[in-house]
Amino acid sequence: MPSAEEHPQVNPWIVAVSVMFATFMEVLDTTVVNVSLPHIAGSLSASVDEAAWALTSYLVANAIILPMTGWIANFFGRKRTLIIAVFGFTAASFLCGLAPSLSMLIVFRVIQGATGGALQPLSQAVMLEAFPPQDRGKAMAFWGLGIVVAPMLGPVLGGWLTDNYSWRWVFYINLPVGLASIVMTRLFIFDPPYIGRVKRGIDYWGIGLLAVGIGALQVVLDKGQEEDWFASHWITALAVIATAGIVLFVVHELRSRDPVVHLRVFKDRTYATGVFLMTMLGFVLYGSMLLLPIFLQTLLGYPALDAGIAMAPRGLGSFLMMPLVGTVLSKFDPRKVLAAGLVGAAGSLYALARLNLQAGYWDIFWPQFIQGACLAMLFVPLTTATMDPIRKEEMGNATSMFNLMRNIGGSIGIAGATTYLFRRQQLHTNLLGAHVNPYSPMTMVYAKGLQAAMEARGTDPADAMRRSYGAIWGMVQRQASMQAFVDTFLAFSVVFLLVLPLLFLMKRPKHHRGPVGMH
Repeated sequence: MPSAEEHPQVNPWIVAVSVMFATFMEVLDTTVVNVSLPHIAGSLSASVDEAAWALTSYLVANAIILPMTGWIANFFGRKRTLIIAVFGFTAASFLCGLAPSLSMLIVFRVIQGATGGALQPLSQAVMLEAFPPQDRGKAMAFWGLGIVVAPMLGPVLGGWLTDNYSWRWVFYINLPVGLASIVMTRLFIFDPPYIGRVKRGIDYWGIGLLAVGIGALQVVLDKGQEEDWFASHWITALAVIATAGIVLFVVHELRSRDPVVHLRVFKDRTYATGVFLMTMLGFVLYGSMLLLPIFLQTLLGYPALDAGIAMAPRGLGSFLMMPLVGTVLSKFDPRKVLAAGLVGAAGSLYALARLNLQAGYWDIFWPQFIQGACLAMLFVPLTTATMDPIRKEEMGNATSMFNLMRNIGGSIGIAGATTYLFRRQQLHTNLLGAHVNPYSPMTMVYAKGLQAAMEARGTDPADAMRRSYGAIWGMVQRQASMQAFVDTFLAFSVVFLLVLPLLFLMKRPKHHRGPVGMH
């Protein structure tokens, strides 16, 4: 193998395309399976709750590997790690499609999640190093297209493949993309000189504590709402294990001579603030992305595929804005672009909070389109500014933590959104239901009107009376659900506004070429 110095110069955009194949495939797989769960359950003779472990197992394995990716790449070599990860993910995808039982599917999903966990931070580190610092905004804009658009495309593609072919094609679709990525990685990606030069000891305790802590946390976040959180003994036990595991992991890593994760990178306030902001971005992005299809299907009556298509404007907004933001970053302070993105995204969520049960397609289109454009204004400058102070030798470790916290933020956002939505729905059902009873004059008038209409169609009077009150109660629940969605969208909007002051903690990027400001 030639030495690092003998590696040919490769156009950075070819490097970008090479790693984007793998990244897009992996991020797409986090959401593409969701709409296929009922079909998977029916095909493999399992309940939908049991089939949901195909999602949980993937997320747990993914979360465990993510923070270790920098260490793995330094130990085995980045190019070798990337090829093995892509090959493992592609092979596991093929095996998932062939799975004869749910237990085998879960095993293959664990392998898929473990190998896929390395793809995001590795591809981001490769791109950040391939481009000169002043062009990293353009690089992250290109990389961000996959990270932001893929989760939105996933439900649409998954629904279409499942409806027209089979749920197994949700996994088979990864094969050509994975093979193309392997070929391009072998041809165009090379390890930088400092990768693999220093052989360190293996931090077995750190790896073990990380696996236990992060794995338990991911299960708690994914299954907590279903089990009513701490009313469940096993969720409580896992929460205790997660807390103990993560605390012991942090203490051990700070004292270890050869840590698996270099936590001291958080001493840089720009990086630490950026990671926290990315966590909140994941929190709002994934949480709100869960809410909208539920709203469209349960309250507005959209079929699953139509709901997926109705969410496309967010991806369209990001797709159109990403290249523009990448170009603008060479002229403007990234923190100013980030502030504009936070305000715009908060405004788009506020617009969604003003929807009602008579909302039409265009009422949903424009807030989503604006939100997608604002996400580009958030993701690209945030990544660029956060990674600016990081030395190349630490880039793999830094991108691992950056991606891990985005995913954990997303898991917390999904768990928080479902819990808050359910609690607010209960509250509004009680408030509205208090005014709907057989002794309320308005209720009696409305019920008699419904009863008369049913009797005119030949319904038995007693049955008509019972059904009229049932219809009124259904209206109460529908209005309560609508109000709960309004409250949840509004809460997400407030979250974006609350993190705005944190931008003043971030330093102006040293490699930025635009005018000075916001010190």
